[in-house]
Amino acid sequence: MNTWRSASIAVAAAALLTLTTACGQERSGEDSNGQSVGNAAPANGSYGDGYGSAAGGGGTEAKAAGQLAVWKSKKFGDVLTDSAGFTLYRFDQDTAKPPKSSCAGECAETWPVVAADGAKAAPGVDPALIGSVAREDGTEQLTVAGWPMYRYAADEKPGDAKGQGVGGTWHAAAPDGKKATAGAGGGSADEAGEEATDLPGMSTREDPELGEIVVDKSGMTVYRFKKDSAWPMKSACTGACLDNWPVVEPVDKNDTKGVLKKGFAVFDRPDGKKQQTIDCWPLYTFSGDKKPGDVNGQGVGGTWYAVSPEGKLVGAPK
Repeated sequence: MNTWRSASIAVAAAALLTLTTACGQERSGEDSNGQSVGNAAPANGSYGDGYGSAAGGGGTEAKAAGQLAVWKSKKFGDVLTDSAGFTLYRFDQDTAKPPKSSCAGECAETWPVVAADGAKAAPGVDPALIGSVAREDGTEQLTVAGWPMYRYAADEKPGDAKGQGVGGTWHAAAPDGKKATAGAGGGSADEAGEEATDLPGMSTREDPELGEIVVDKSGMTVYRFKKDSAWPMKSACTGACLDNWPVVEPVDKNDTKGVLKKGFAVFDRPDGKKQQTIDCWPLYTFSGDKKPGDVNGQGVGGTWYAVSPEGKLVGAPK
């Protein structure tokens, strides 16, 4: 009888240990409130001013684009490039009618302007779309369909598009000056949410400011709430909070790429919703993010942060 009782206790203890480990009890570097105190990457740049940062930030001298070309990207569709194959960008805070640039000073170090001199339309694109706008320093900046064109200092080689979606205001330009976006046969679109995606239920992307972060099946940024807990699994976002921070619905563990499988569990919320977790931390998206690449929820209230592939807070203060 005693032998049976001892065996039962041992089995129960082993089961508890397994559950505890799965739900991140062995997580070092995070306190009981979920605040990251480890080596989370700092959130470089400002999401309020609309431009990011680039290590070494290039100078402000405008370089000519030469013969424009088109890069056919599976992710972004038809993307406009300069003669060297570097991606050209447009800025939401600029205007096309009339053409006007809102990027100067520090912004222009991160987003070097493209000089209009000698620029030629990409093959098959109406040359009438090519124009220029005079900047305050006297530089004639290239415009396409009225939109001022820029490069991104963090793009290191042809085919890089690290500036796509920075601050929710910078976008790779399509050959017609619109925002580049993937779709049937390529093309472009200006409406939020039109970017096509072919992603697993959960995966990661490289954000130019935050590094590698988790995204859902639509490519939308996934967040964590510092007031939640992983053990026991508990969400402090209820009621009206969920209008702004919808839960991430359950994802098949096999329908993921690049995310931690330990503690990849479904949380049965008291309100009846089922919520996906990583390392047992409840996951959310943000209603203020309108398209893939947006990170408008980052740092909101000092409690909401993007999620690393290991389920940790990205960019949270130590």
